[in-house]
Amino acid sequence: MAKRLMGALGGFFLALMLVTGALADGVTLRTVSCFAGRDASAEAYVELLKAFETQTGNIVEDASATSDEAWKAGVLYDFAAGNEPDILFFFAASADSAPILSRVVPISEINAAYPNLHLAENASLAEADGKVYAIPSRPFWEGLFVNVDLFERYGLALPTTWDNLEAAIVRFNQEGIIPISASLSDIPHYIAEFAILACGTPQDYTARPKALEDVPDSWYEGMRLIRRLYELNAFASNINATTELAMSQLFREKKAAMQIDGSWFANTIPAQSMDTTIVMPMPTYCEGADPTAVVGGVSMGFYLTRSAWEDETRRDAAVALLSWLTNTEAAAKLGGYHYSGRLLESSYQLTSHASCMLSPLQDAMTKEAREVWLLECISRVADGSMSAEACWETVMALHPFGE
Repeated sequence: MAKRLMGALGGFFLALMLVTGALADGVTLRTVSCFAGRDASAEAYVELLKAFETQTGNIVEDASATSDEAWKAGVLYDFAAGNEPDILFFFAASADSAPILSRVVPISEINAAYPNLHLAENASLAEADGKVYAIPSRPFWEGLFVNVDLFERYGLALPTTWDNLEAAIVRFNQEGIIPISASLSDIPHYIAEFAILACGTPQDYTARPKALEDVPDSWYEGMRLIRRLYELNAFASNINATTELAMSQLFREKKAAMQIDGSWFANTIPAQSMDTTIVMPMPTYCEGADPTAVVGGVSMGFYLTRSAWEDETRRDAAVALLSWLTNTEAAAKLGGYHYSGRLLESSYQLTSHASCMLSPLQDAMTKEAREVWLLECISRVADGSMSAEACWETVMALHPFGE
């Protein structure tokens, strides 16, 4: 694969080196991304870095890891400690990116210095100051994954309505199958986001209240819905103590019937199951909810850090690497979606029939408020040790959307 990359991209590198002068630098660059673990583009990312090293003579030290709350916290900690990498693939236009903006370079500033590169400035990733700091990669969507063959085995209607969903939960419990695979101890936001979306309008979902009295009623209903699902035994008995990795494996092994997850999860479905697995919108629970609203968009991109920009020994090479990782061919390899069959067809239906694509609620929250909501409140609301009212009182006291 590396040889094919180098052969196809030799012309690109020649033009790039003429622009940046990075060929003879022989410097060491550091990168961080979430192209790691089970990510479908992990191998492609490594090969892209190797091709860059071979063509430029530079060295890339990569410290990529699977994206989760711990990974996010580690990236932000490194920035706060002055230990940021040269190139970063991270969240953009959200509360996650706000703490790093003073230490990364606007794309417009890079384009002004290197006008021949024509780096993309995507307005959808503009930050509060109106500037774009990240070059987007990997659009995403989220939905309800369904093992269709399990529904067919027990003569169950697909969960296109809430009544169908609850009927399936009851039957799967009788058959010893976990209805919905999920973990509330490390990655609970899919359940939380879709519970709120199932209980209100897209306008409610995109509200960013500054005070407790402005929190939409549907946000309370969404938390109560999580409790209802818990009481119906929709989840494994250890949902507050297990991991998302373990629960996802149960879905792939057909020991769980459904899972709420993102487009990246589709890549982990075994090839032999791509015709027996589909993805669909979460059914609505309350009147006024939109059955075709979908959580999705473009939430991540590549950054060039200020530390690399201001170091004359690394600047050209770092800009060259940024341009290399975001050119058209590299972007296609890092798109990350490699699945087929009914799974592919259903994902197309999900997105093409969507009335709107909504950015995840958690992305708009401050880090402190998000972690309290996701990692403390949701599991307690589920098991009944905290009310929906107490949940939002606790979260809103932390001013998740500013004061």
